[in-house]
This record gives sequence, C-alpha cells and structure tokens, in this order.
Amino acid sequence: MALNIADLFEHAVDAAPDKPAVKVGDRVVTYAELEADANRLAHYLAAQGVQPGDHVAIYAKNSVEHVVAVLATVKIRAVTINVNFRYVEGELNYLFENADVVALIHERSYAPLVAACAPNHPQLKTFVSFPDILDPTNDADLSSYGGVEYADAIADQSPERDFAERSADDLHIIYTGGTTGFPKGVMWRHEDFWRVLGGGIDFYTGEPLSEFDQSEQAKLDGRMTTFPLSPLMHGGAQAGLLMHLFAGHLTILEPKFDPQRTWEIINDDKVQLIFMTGDAMARPLIEEYERKKATGTPYDGSSLFAISSSAAIFSPPVKERWMSEFTNAVFTDSVGATETGFQGMGMQDKDAISSDGPVVGLGPSSVVLDDDDRPYDLATSVGKIGRLGRGGSVPVGYYKDPEKSAKTFLEVDGERYSVPGDFARIEEGNRVTLLGRGSNCVNTGGEKVYPEEVEMSIKRHPAVYDCLVVGIPDEKYGQSVAAVVQPREGASVELEELRTFLREHLSGYKLPRSLTVVPEIPRNATGKAQYPRAKEMILADQTGAATTQATSQGAPA
Repeated sequence: MALNIADLFEHAVDAAPDKPAVKVGDRVVTYAELEADANRLAHYLAAQGVQPGDHVAIYAKNSVEHVVAVLATVKIRAVTINVNFRYVEGELNYLFENADVVALIHERSYAPLVAACAPNHPQLKTFVSFPDILDPTNDADLSSYGGVEYADAIADQSPERDFAERSADDLHIIYTGGTTGFPKGVMWRHEDFWRVLGGGIDFYTGEPLSEFDQSEQAKLDGRMTTFPLSPLMHGGAQAGLLMHLFAGHLTILEPKFDPQRTWEIINDDKVQLIFMTGDAMARPLIEEYERKKATGTPYDGSSLFAISSSAAIFSPPVKERWMSEFTNAVFTDSVGATETGFQGMGMQDKDAISSDGPVVGLGPSSVVLDDDDRPYDLATSVGKIGRLGRGGSVPVGYYKDPEKSAKTFLEVDGERYSVPGDFARIEEGNRVTLLGRGSNCVNTGGEKVYPEEVEMSIKRHPAVYDCLVVGIPDEKYGQSVAAVVQPREGASVELEELRTFLREHLSGYKLPRSLTVVPEIPRNATGKAQYPRAKEMILADQTGAATTQATSQGAPA
C-alpha cells in the first residue's frame, strides 16, 4: 500500500463498491464498474508495452471514459498528460513532443488532428479512441495511425486488480498553460499531489489525513453529490474529481458548460456542491437563475449548500447577486495553482465582501515572501505586499525545464517553496488579499497597479459585463493602465464616464487611461483571462484610431 492516486481510489472501491461514482448525462457508473473498466484499459495499455513512468495523453471532453483513462493510467504507474481539446495542430505537436507521449487516448472527433500529428512522433505508438460524447455517431478514420476503438481494446481484458505495487514517489504531471507562453508540465509526487490537491489534508484545520481516512468516509450514508463545472483537461477539475472519488462521493460531469443545463442538473440530482471558475461561470449562471425566476417558475436550487470559486475573479457585484438568492449557502473563494495546490480559503459574508480582491485565510505551509524571498512574519507585517507561496508538499519541478523550475521552485534556508508569481497583501488574522499575478502588474510612473483590483471595480459599473486590465507602453509613465470592456447587451461604456465612476473606488493612478470596447473578452475554456490577447486588442484599437485620425487630417496613412 502507498499514498498513491490509484491506491487511494481502490480503497474507496473496496469501501463502497455499489455506490454511484460518476454520472454524465443519464449514465451512472458505480465504483465497482468504474474500477472494472479502468482495470481492463490498464491491462490493454500494459499489453501494448506502456511501462511505469511512460506518459499517456488524454485528449477528451468530460466523460466516463475520460475518468476511466485517468485511473487506468495511474494503475500501471504510468503518467497522465492532460491535453487541451481546443488545441490546434501546432499546439498538439508541441505538447506530444515536449511531454514524450507514448500512448494517446482520445475522442473520435479529434481523429483528423491526431492523424495529422501522429507521423511527427515516432515514440507515440498506441492510440485508443472512444466515441465523442457530443457527437456519438462520428466515425472519423483511425486506420492511418493504427487507432483502436475503446470497446475493442477492453473487450478481452481482465477486470481484475492484479497490478504491481505502487509508490508514493510515482509522478503525476499536470500541464498548465496559464495566461502566457507554452504549456508547462508540473511534476508532482503522488503523495504530495494528494496532500495539497486530493484532500490529503483537512482544508479547514490543516491536519494531515492518513491513508484510509477518506475511504472510511465512503462507507457512510449520505455522501455528497458534487458538480465541478470545468473540463477535466484542467488541473483544478481533475483534482476535485479525484478528491471526491477518494471519499466516495458522486461526481457529476458535463462535456460542455451550459447555464440552463447546469441548473437543470442541480435541480434534478439535488447537487450540494458546485465548483466554478469566477465570473466567467458565475455571471451566466446567476443571470439564468434570475431569468427563470422572473418567469414565475424558478429553479429550486435548495440542495446547494456549498458554492466554491477558484482560478479567476468572483467579483463583488456578481457575488452579491448569488448571496441574495442563496442566503443559506456557504460561499468560498479558494486560492491555489497547479504549481502549489491548495493555499487558502476565504469564507465569504455578504456584509463583508472585499472590493480589493478575494480575502482568504492562509492554509498550512502557505507563506508571503518579501523582495529577498524571505517569508514575512504575518503577525507583524500587516499591510505588506509580497509573493504568495507554499512550502511543505510542493512539486518536483517543471518537466524538462530546469530554468523555469529554478525561478518558480525556490529553496530558502533549506526549505523548498513553490512561488508561481501571485501577489498578496497581508491582512490581520493570518489572512491575505489576493492582488493577482505579478507578471501582469502595471508599473505606471513608479506606482504598481494590480489588474485584478481594477477589474473588480470596473465590474461594478452597471453597463459592464466583463473586462480585463493590462499595461501598455507610455512615453511619460513607462506604462499606463488600459481596459478592455465587454458591455452588457444594449449598453455602452465611455472612458470618461467610467473614470468618473471609478474615482469612488480607486486612486487616480489606477484609473484606465484608455478603453477598448470588444464584443467578447478573451478567456480560455475555464474562464482564465488571456492577457496577451487583451493587450493585442488594445494596441490594434489604438493603431486603428491613430490611422483614422491621420487620414482625416490629410496625413499619409
């Protein structure tokens, strides 16, 4: 036995084999059924020569088969590689090469892209394809690269659990793209991943759990029904799934985020806990809830007692609307990253919502580092701003990238810290206010402006649906604050009127000096901001405006 993802899942199977484990659409599989199919696929992969430590990519939307693929891979001590299903050919080629993928499990509809990439990767020899959950009749050709249908792959394989002993030191890799650059593979030891992302500590008390604590919970009646709304191709949703599998909960998954469908599931399945990604999901969800309520036939939603947001801003105006509708629910802002795992949680109160940023209590081993990479004494440093980090269980590093590893995973006085670059202001009571990623910080005339603080204030404007804030070059100040705004339908936003509105909330140097109005804010699949694209939009808008002005004045364009 080991503190290993596969072992922890198997403990839950042994504790509650007949309980429902995963539901997608109308399909429900029990822990025993999930285990049997994962064993079959694991035996198939091993028969194809996949060895412990080999990398198996999973290229699919949320589905039962996606969950089976993750479990099958870790059962044979291989390493899962998550693939963003929105990638185009060049991005797929980069990932398959960078991650040294030897096997690929994918949905059928992605076969044409797989066929285009496969010849470029001679080490990639095993391909298993299962039906696309949104396009089940798709019969794209698999023959050009030797793809095998999932049903055929597992048909004659044993459902038995007869695998070699595993180790807490086995690696689990999550590729994260963040908001800039190529994706990076974050390497976790299984035990460390479990401790900080899989429920291996009590998130409220910081107490470590023992190997069978979660599976003992699985034996109890009244296990939760949970609903992570993000794709499993991202680390947060994957971690939430595994944490709840370890404890015997039922996890509901959907292949595509749809507000109406989400509320129907919450109603029909009496969902108790949802995980969402800030305003990108919270706003359309509450607007759909309010729309239905206005018809006189509201969604019930009374089963919801825990509403959790992470990875993006859950802004005060949107949060207030949720709290007015769900007065008995617990709202939490969780802070963490693929490189750190859980770092802290804030219990939100409608009478004390911060306008600066989420306020969270720091979890165990979380720290705020000063400019010399020394941990602040939190009790005597209230008001100080530094980089948020975590010690204790931290990743081994980035796969095949020692340079970036050295910048993110620091050693201070013999203690390793993961410091991905998020800034925070120290508050009283072991709490911090999150200010955003330091790489996005705008330095205007020597003053530092954190985009998320400005974004939260802009979102209070009644005409604003969504926004991003970036720094752009400025001859006088070095950088100036610029905003990209998506107005509400039928509304308009003007720069000077917006600046007047913001003066009630922000210092003058934080006010945007330029405004670009767009039909949609650039975000990825889980709602994370795409700041480089926002900056491109602003610069293109300014170039276009300058060209138009020059032409109108008779100057050459």
